[in-house]
Amino acid sequence: MSLSAPTPLPLDPEDAIARRHALAEAIAQEGGRIASAYFRDPARLTIDTKLNGQDVVSIADKEVETLLRERIAESFPDDAVLGEEYGLQAGTSGFTWVMDPIDGTSPFVFGIPAWCVSIAVMAGERIVAGVIFAPETDELFSARRGGGATLNGRPMRVAQDSSLRSGVLGLGANHRVPSAVISRFVGKLLDEGGMFIRNGSGALSLAYVAAGRLAAYWEPHMNAWDCFAGFLLIEEAGGWIVDPATWADLSSGGVVLAGSPGTRADLLRLADV
Repeated sequence: MSLSAPTPLPLDPEDAIARRHALAEAIAQEGGRIASAYFRDPARLTIDTKLNGQDVVSIADKEVETLLRERIAESFPDDAVLGEEYGLQAGTSGFTWVMDPIDGTSPFVFGIPAWCVSIAVMAGERIVAGVIFAPETDELFSARRGGGATLNGRPMRVAQDSSLRSGVLGLGANHRVPSAVISRFVGKLLDEGGMFIRNGSGALSLAYVAAGRLAAYWEPHMNAWDCFAGFLLIEEAGGWIVDPATWADLSSGGVVLAGSPGTRADLLRLADV
């Protein structure tokens, strides 16, 4: 999984990561406030479709991503940026920002508060910082590699004793995969006594796994900007993920499985991984 030729990182990578992590927290909240203003005044929204009527983008998505890119360029002009709306901007520093300005655009445009701003920072091919901000609940989920995960500044952990039978699985679906893939998985989960929810935001669902609210999450295909921040949140909160290094490349996306320790064996089996 690679964006470009390897680039040397700074001599003090921990300080460089900490500064980018702090900026990610700040701009996620700044972008979230802009998006929230649109959410509370839907008459201001203009909406376009992408691949189909279920794949939409709003003026808020574009405005927030533009803001995030501007803020990153002001502080770290040599960093690469990969965003959902405007693609990849190459860099030379060895750091890459991977972000979704509004994950859960469908809930967002229909007035459902299941959406968030998701920002991850990579050093080389390693995710080193992740931030998910949910404006409507004022919740900031944040993690730095080796530094643990927090919710509004307080440590958070996955649900250590949860299983697929005792907890709830977050599930994602989209039109990039055959419907039979989803229905087959759901059938097996229900037959074994499990239950699921789908809230329309994979990033927010991953944050909920990290916070111990959901036992696990499965989606047969996600893009990096939707899940990279959530991956690090879950790892730093004591959970597990299927390594995205198995994906063909950063831009193509891939399967997402993640959860608390007690869900791993069953989830991998149900997903045929």
